[in-house]
Amino acid sequence: MVDLFELLIGKEGDRDYKKKPVIIQGITGKFGSFHTQQMLAYGTNIVAGVTPGKGGQKFEQTPIYNTVKEAVDATGAKISVVFVPAKFFLEAAVEALEAGIKLLIAIPEHVPIRDSMKTIELAKKKDAIVIGPNTPGIIIPGVMKIGIMPASPFKPGRIAVLSRSGTLMYEVSYNLSLANFGQSVCLGVGGDPINGTPVIEAFERIRNGANIDGVVVVGEIGGDAEEMLAQHIIDTKFDKPVVAYIAGRAAPKEKRMGHAGAIIYGNYGSAESKVSMYAKANVPVAKRPAEVSMLLAGKLDIKGRIK
Repeated sequence: MVDLFELLIGKEGDRDYKKKPVIIQGITGKFGSFHTQQMLAYGTNIVAGVTPGKGGQKFEQTPIYNTVKEAVDATGAKISVVFVPAKFFLEAAVEALEAGIKLLIAIPEHVPIRDSMKTIELAKKKDAIVIGPNTPGIIIPGVMKIGIMPASPFKPGRIAVLSRSGTLMYEVSYNLSLANFGQSVCLGVGGDPINGTPVIEAFERIRNGANIDGVVVVGEIGGDAEEMLAQHIIDTKFDKPVVAYIAGRAAPKEKRMGHAGAIIYGNYGSAESKVSMYAKANVPVAKRPAEVSMLLAGKLDIKGRIK
């Protein structure tokens, strides 16, 4: 399995270490243009934009191409952030994957399930990674951010954060930062029913990172992602500290929550089920986002190093 850090920043010693090029599909749209400005300001190496019919123009000195293939041929980029509306997502994703993109950050929400499934199937054939749909993206604090997350909650460090919720990823990371637990990578799995990179796969792609001393998993009621991850931690004998937070613990059963996957039937997908499985994996579960750093502090020192 491809290591996510290698795709994002390469290997230490590489000529372009920490400078992997990124293209933006939909760079001239309202959201694409705004967030491109924010990413550029953060230091992300955005080398091209794609908007059909606007090839030859520039956005903030970034060249615009009519097709992803033209952008990839000109820049060698393997990462693309997609800002097109959901109804056009499949066409944009197929174009990117066929052009050689290996990491596709799918920002739009409410992508039709069939379109998501087709995208994921093609990505597997192309040995590519899809993050999302409905993801805030990925940030390596202090190095690059590719997505729509604000910069202020994050600080560089050695804790990985995986989250099913964008806003909770920001809140938990902010509390970690306040407690001097900086982050090595923060990844939004995505809030749509179908995830290109489910929680377990995201965990596998970051678990061997040399700059990771612990993992925080932000989940929510509904589905079995947390239960499966807990069993995976047990089965693979992951030996670094893991702390979890589960949103929606007070929600009534069989109540549909904000995310399409967040629904409980009986005990399936309930907070009790998830907490119980995490307990078996020796993963403490915070009751509030602010408690995550407190639980982490019980296993790591203030600098994020294993005691």
